Amino acid sequence: MTTMMDRQTYPPPDAVAARPVGPVKDQHVVLVGGQEEPLLELASQFRALGVSPLLLADASEIKQHLRQHLSHRPASLVVVDVETVRNALELIRELTFLFRGLPVLAAACRGSVTDAREAIDVGAADYFLLPVDEEKLAGLWGSFGNQYFDPELGRGRRLITNDEQMRRILMQVRRVSQTNATVLIQGESGTGKELIARFLHQVSNRNKGPFIAINCAALPENLLESELFGHAKGAFTGAMVDHKGKFQQANGGTIFLDEISEMSLNLQAKLLRVLQEREVDPVGGRSPIALDVRVVASTNRELRQWVDHGKFREDLFYRLNVFPVHLPPLRDRPKDVLQLSEHFRVRFVAELGRNNIPFSNLSLTALQAYDWPGNIRELENVVHRALLMAEGREIQPEDLMIDIPIIASVRASAQGGSTAVQIALSEPNQPLLAGVDEEEKQRLHLPVGTTVREMEEFLIFRTLDEVNGNRTRAAELLGISIRTLRNKLNEYAAR
Repeated sequence: MTTMMDRQTYPPPDAVAARPVGPVKDQHVVLVGGQEEPLLELASQFRALGVSPLLLADASEIKQHLRQHLSHRPASLVVVDVETVRNALELIRELTFLFRGLPVLAAACRGSVTDAREAIDVGAADYFLLPVDEEKLAGLWGSFGNQYFDPELGRGRRLITNDEQMRRILMQVRRVSQTNATVLIQGESGTGKELIARFLHQVSNRNKGPFIAINCAALPENLLESELFGHAKGAFTGAMVDHKGKFQQANGGTIFLDEISEMSLNLQAKLLRVLQEREVDPVGGRSPIALDVRVVASTNRELRQWVDHGKFREDLFYRLNVFPVHLPPLRDRPKDVLQLSEHFRVRFVAELGRNNIPFSNLSLTALQAYDWPGNIRELENVVHRALLMAEGREIQPEDLMIDIPIIASVRASAQGGSTAVQIALSEPNQPLLAGVDEEEKQRLHLPVGTTVREMEEFLIFRTLDEVNGNRTRAAELLGISIRTLRNKLNEYAAR
């Protein structure tokens, strides 16, 4: 029987640096299903992509292969032919449990929506039909075969998207990775800017070198200068030895300057010189040191506006903005919400050691209705929390602990109701009653212009009034837990 002690991060942290990404000879995909014609054709297509295919017949062969090659030439991707492999769904479940971070895809010649859903439910990253056209396969490889592993976190992480705009961005990043061009990544907090930076490094010809990241907003100016450029012994009080800065540490690789917009104007001038001269002057040093570093910067601000307001140097902006990448927020990537939710669910089920608890249909509706102001980072936290809270056989909307009007809306929709809370809202400060007829407005006693946050408070106190203050009964009527109700009341009391 498989236990939690049997599960392994794939590959282990000490194997991370040895795993390049890109069409190189050491990268391979494992096809499980034997020597059937569809898999032979698929193997030929992978070769055309520059990826070495390995065909294995059954579950015992694939598990033995993966264990033997965890630290040497690990597989980039596994494809399981669910029509020819015995107990294919159980194999997929076991592979994703035993080898976290390893993407497993399900394939079939004759499939259905039900088959696809079952495969995804047990942990498959995606499901596709054979034969597959070259463009589709290239897209699958771009999303799942090209991944990175974060040794600091000690678990596999990968870029996952089903959004066309994101797929285009990944293809563009792959192309620019083969140059030394400086890259500027802009996007809201939680959209995955560092993830893109690491992906860029891993698919570049610098992937044998270091990837060094520093948050420019986390350190005061004098300390940030020393951390970036280094200092010589005796340069200032406490400088007892020579110190290599992040730029020197990243030599031969990539440096990631996170939240570059928060850097002081004085340091911006020094950074500009480093980018222009490709050399760094350590604080108190006698001579400059030559650099061979790819620079990637990120910001959650509109840097052009920051320049217009005099908070960022225009010349540095143009130096950084050689290749701009604008990451769309999650609310503009509706196809990714459910895919990422399922990815996080499978991951946290394994990490928490829980039985496989799927999302209910209502919780999936709630996930799609929410606007995710915290983007992917918030979605990850919500799914993690939901699995901690879930007590039944499925994750319910209340377990998500997101906005009450969203939950009330999906509950009302499921019951065929027709109240104002059924209106799909993406912005909490937008008028709630737009499109609601006058009779319903009068019945709710809410003025035009009521916001979602106000509606939430109204719903809670109106329900409490109806049940004479019985919090347990009110929570049942609202479709939330008593804990959520208590937290909301405390929040209102603190205002």
